[in-house]
Amino acid sequence: MPDGGTIRAFLALDPPPEILRTIADIQRALRKNIRGSVSWVRPEGIHLTLKFFGDIAANDVSAVSEVVAGQAIGARPFNLEAKGLGVFPDTRRPRVLWLGIGGEVERLIAMQKAIDQGLEPCGFPKEKRPFQAHLTLARIKSPQGLSGIEDVLTEKKSESAGKFTATGLTLFKSELTPKGAIYTTLGHFPFQG
Repeated sequence: MPDGGTIRAFLALDPPPEILRTIADIQRALRKNIRGSVSWVRPEGIHLTLKFFGDIAANDVSAVSEVVAGQAIGARPFNLEAKGLGVFPDTRRPRVLWLGIGGEVERLIAMQKAIDQGLEPCGFPKEKRPFQAHLTLARIKSPQGLSGIEDVLTEKKSESAGKFTATGLTLFKSELTPKGAIYTTLGHFPFQG
């Protein structure tokens, strides 16, 4: 990796392909009920983000990788479930439609906190907002003309894309293009505990 320049990066858990296929089915069903200025996330671009860095120096990738590898090496795989629809920040001003995460969430939260603390000495401030594990299904560009979202949240509140085992973390580079973001793996860190 060359020194210099910046990279837009984030750290995430990757749901397995069968979960992403079920999410695509859920999105298709939701599209029929939700109208308005909504941008749906491509299923292959859905990740469970633990830390969004924004633009980082290319030579910071090794420091980030060292912290993440240190956490991953002692972690055992854990079980999660992609379930439960919701919106951020609330139903009056929805900006993000998401699928929640159930299962061994306390282990996920503990890992996210440990990574956040480990990255602080490297110059990456801790998150101010509490970590809320979710998979982004769609971004709502404007509440003007938006319809169907409250009905969907009521009727499909407990929607599930299935259970899966988290086996590692991935550090991604994100390149924004007119056709959507392109993700490139900068490092993969399997749980080895």
